[in-house]
Order: sequence, then structure tokens, then C-alpha cells
Amino acid sequence: MSMPLALASLCLLLLFNGCLASRQNIFGQNKEWGLNQLEAREPDNHIQSEAGVTESWNPRDPQFQWAGVAAVRRTIEPNGLHLPSYVNAPQLIYIVRGRGVLGAVFPGCAETFEDSQPQQFQQQQQFQPSRQEGGQGQQQFQGEDQQDRHQKIRHIREGDIIALPAGVAYWSYNNGEQPLVAVSFLDLSNDQNQLDQVPRRFYLAGNPQDEFNPQQQGRQQQQQQQGQQGNGNNIFSGFDTQLLAQALNVNPETARNLQSQNDNRNEIVKVQGQLDFVSPFSRSAGGRGDQERQQEEQQSQREKEEKQREQEQQGKRQQGGGGQDNGVEETFCSARLSQNIGDPSRADFYNPQAGRISVVNRNHLPILRYLGLSAEKGVLYNNAIYTPHWHLNANVLVYAVRGNARVQVVNENGDSILDDEVREGQMFLVPQNHAVIAQANNEGFEYISFKTDDNSFTNTLAGRTSVLRALPDEVLQNAFRISRQDARNLKYNRQESRLLSATSPPRGRLMSILGY
Repeated sequence: MSMPLALASLCLLLLFNGCLASRQNIFGQNKEWGLNQLEAREPDNHIQSEAGVTESWNPRDPQFQWAGVAAVRRTIEPNGLHLPSYVNAPQLIYIVRGRGVLGAVFPGCAETFEDSQPQQFQQQQQFQPSRQEGGQGQQQFQGEDQQDRHQKIRHIREGDIIALPAGVAYWSYNNGEQPLVAVSFLDLSNDQNQLDQVPRRFYLAGNPQDEFNPQQQGRQQQQQQQGQQGNGNNIFSGFDTQLLAQALNVNPETARNLQSQNDNRNEIVKVQGQLDFVSPFSRSAGGRGDQERQQEEQQSQREKEEKQREQEQQGKRQQGGGGQDNGVEETFCSARLSQNIGDPSRADFYNPQAGRISVVNRNHLPILRYLGLSAEKGVLYNNAIYTPHWHLNANVLVYAVRGNARVQVVNENGDSILDDEVREGQMFLVPQNHAVIAQANNEGFEYISFKTDDNSFTNTLAGRTSVLRALPDEVLQNAFRISRQDARNLKYNRQESRLLSATSPPRGRLMSILGY
């Protein structure tokens, strides 16, 4: 009995060690890079579509691999449609400029947007698929056509941050008059990603190129130039045509259209005419300008109402003594996916001489608690300084929206691993616990940062709430070998919080205010 038991124990031990080694190899291989040097980078890959451009940062770049993140910038031209797709990791999308609509499809949720249906149709249950003409399919029912119904449509605009779980299919459409520009952040190291740390986008339509794989992009372009026809690159393409037609109860021609074998428009396509769908805004009697103004007013009103509800819910939680949700307050079907953090009135930190910062975390957008992500939008005025600080519990990926700034990042050895002039359109990484400082140039600096924690904490090194301010005078005297007066100046010479003006108040005036 002892020999089989010992043998079984040995096998289990070897199996456990093998699994542990495999897991460390998967999740630890990117950590071998020592973070000795960071750099602000522009997108590496460029894909031109029929109605827009997709640009991505190389996910194999050591700093992106180390943090387990990926990023994409997408520009959709007016009347352009980004085809439905989903990714293998949760993502945050920031709208840099423009406006449009976004549809997210949650499994099992009701189709709550619908046209009125004639009573005659309520008795019609059977339909027969018709042949497709020009790729535009319409299913003909007995009697009258079925009225459109679909899941909720969300209107998006500049300054919106949109949260999407892994595997949730979504599409977006530019119904404005200027390009719609969006930056997407993917957290590949998140628990929701059960695959490897390689970004994967699964398309439901079209024949798109892989936005993260330039080698495949080159092969596809070569095939197109040589006139070769191959399978499409959406998830329907790999299925047998007859089996797919049978599963969808359509004819084989329709199934082949779904596989998009001869579609060379890539992932952003031009809509013929205008995209028509069921929406509270799509039945406006005015022109496009009136419709956009109405959308903006409605969106602003909704945000005010949502903010009021959030304040009321927080008050109820405080009165009730409980800080946890009961699980019924919000479901995925009714979840609020976006919040506008570009509106100056929503600023969480504001300095008239330096700028403003707006934060969105799990307290503002409950779905972020599930995703484990948060974001921060900052606007630095001319020559203003974002106080030196570090992030306690998150890696941070920063995208420069407008302007330039000098940025420095310092590691645990006191080495400056990033000292660069960051320009508009570039992106850089701030690893967890690494100190960082930024100063805008004469034109100011605007950024959006994505954080890998749903309630990220920041500790500052200068200003009213800094760690130096919290230390006793004598600790500072002995630590830095300075006088008591210098220690007090170090603690109290800056009365601002996170954003510092270019010039501090005169020392004599400041000390008189403090009573010294």
C-alpha cells in the first residue's frame, strides 16, 4: 500500500510542479525584461480601410509585453461603419474627437429597441429567405416585412470613456460630419483573458486584416495585388458553407456572403446612403445639425441625471452602513457602459493656474468593478506641472491627446528610464510604483491614461497632499541632512494638490499666510 501511495504522491508533485512552471513561463516570461528603458511610441502598424484607418502599437514591444497591455487607434470617416467584432480581453475606449453611435451585444439580453409592429404581423411566424442582391440581404416574411428590433444603441461623443468586457461583440458608426477618432486599451493580463497574452480580435463580418500582426497584413496585401481569392477573416469564414446555411436557415448564397470571401473593404466600410436603425434620435424631424444638437442636449441631460442618481445611491449606502452592492442594482443588460470625462464641469481636481483632472473608476461607472480597470483624463495649462507621484496598485498607459510635455519616469534604483518630450499621438507606460513627473510646454498638454485597477491610488511627492507633507520635520532633517527651516519649506512651499502652476507663490507671502 505504501509503494503505490508514494508513487501517486510523486506523480502529483511532478504534475503540480510542471503546471506551476508552465504558468510561470506564460505569465512570467514578460517580466524578465528589466524595465531599464522606456520610450514614448507612435503606432507601429497601419491598415487602410474603405472608410477609415486602424493603427496599432506593436504588442510585442517589450514595455507593452511587460505590462500585458495592447492599444489601438481607430479613425472612422463620416458614414463609416466599424464592423462588429470582439476581443479576448476587457477594453476601455476613449473618444478623442467626433461623435457617433455604438452598439454592444450582451448574450441573453432583450432587444429593447424596436419599431412598432402591425397587428397583422403578430400572427406571422414562418418566413422564407430570399436571394441576396448586391450583398444587401432582406428576409421576406409572409404578409409584411418584419420590423427592425435590436439591443440598445448608445450615442458617443468626444470625451466619452467606454468600458467593454472581454468577448462582448460591438460595432460603431460615424453619423457626424468629421472623423471619429477613438483610442482602445486592452488589458491582456486581466483574469477575463483565459488565452495567452496576445491580443486577438474576432470579426463577425468582412475580410479584415489582423491589426496586431503586420506579417499577416503583408501576406494579405500581396494576395490582393496578385488577385488571389481566399477565405475571409471573420468567424463565419471557417465554417462549412452548407452547414452554416443549415444552422442559420438561409440559402447557401447568403451563407457565402457572411463568409465575405471576396470582400476587400477591410474592417471599416462605407455605408451606402445612411445607416438607419431604431433610436430615440433617429426620428428627428430636423436636419443633421439639429439632430446633433438634440443629441448633445439629451446626452448632457442624461449625464446630469446619472450623476444625481450616483450621489443619491452613495448617500443611501452611507446611511445604511453598507458599501457593497446587492447584485440587483445593475445587470449587464441595463449596465451603463460609458461616461464623459472630457466635460470640465466633471473635474475632480482643478487649479485655475495649472489645469484639471477627471477620474472614472468603479465608484463612477460600476461596470469597471467587474473589469478591474479605470481611467484618468488630464488637461495641463501652459508650463503647468503634474506633481511627481507614483501609482500604488496599477500599471498606467498614457496617450497624448493634444500638445506636448516633458515626461520623466524613475525606477527603484533612482535611474531615469524615460526622459522624453512626449508629442500628440504618442503613448508611454508608467509601471506600478515608478515615480513620474510631467510638465506641459507653452501650448499645454492633454492626455488620457488607462489604469489596470478599478480604484487606482496615487501618492504624490509634492504639494498639499504629498508624502513629504505627512512626515515630521525631524525625519526630513535627518533624511536629507537639511535644516529645520528647509524642512518646513520643503513641506509647505507648495499649497496646490496634484497640478502645480509654473511659478510658486513668493516665499515671504506664503510663510506669512501660514503664520510663520
